[in-house]
Amino acid sequence: MDWYQLIGYAGSLLIATALMMNNIWRLRWINMCGAATFAVYGLLIHSYPVLLLNAWNTCVNAYYLFIVAKKKDYFSVLQLPEVKTNYLERFLHFYENDINKFFPDFDWDTIAKPQGYFILRNLFPVGLFVYTTKSDGVIEIILDYVIPDYRDLKNAHFSFNAQAKIFKEQGFRCFETRTKIQAHRDYLLQIGFKEISSDATLFRKEI
Repeated sequence: MDWYQLIGYAGSLLIATALMMNNIWRLRWINMCGAATFAVYGLLIHSYPVLLLNAWNTCVNAYYLFIVAKKKDYFSVLQLPEVKTNYLERFLHFYENDINKFFPDFDWDTIAKPQGYFILRNLFPVGLFVYTTKSDGVIEIILDYVIPDYRDLKNAHFSFNAQAKIFKEQGFRCFETRTKIQAHRDYLLQIGFKEISSDATLFRKEI
């Protein structure tokens, strides 16, 4: 096998992976990388149709990623009432399987005095943030869920920056949450949570 065939296989693998992505942002990123790799492969084997098609694909993906990155979204919250509403119940049921991937122990009916809100992005409900409060100024996060198409961390920045200021004004000092799920652990570390050395399942972020 010639070495440059490995580049072709790599491009094929990236594009195939992109097609399995639910998140549009990730799909375009991976597809762009795959197309760019395939364009290089086309150049190496002197297949100019392959080069031109994938160079164009790379540019198109780069353009849309740039547009999305520059787009300014309007974030707001819709506070949850004290009782489970019909819409909340439908939301939890619709995304139940996906929620269980990251929060397998989540059960609304077992939470004592749950509080929280829907995260609205351009008035569209894209996330659900559920928590309880402790007397020592700690907000214990029970659920921090975002629907698949909107997992670009903008929602997290809103919750843990803009909304955090409101919590701080109310006298709270930090967020805490627990997880054993690797993908959730990676997410928490990415947005500034720190793992508590004495308890590997506990993560904390100062407000």
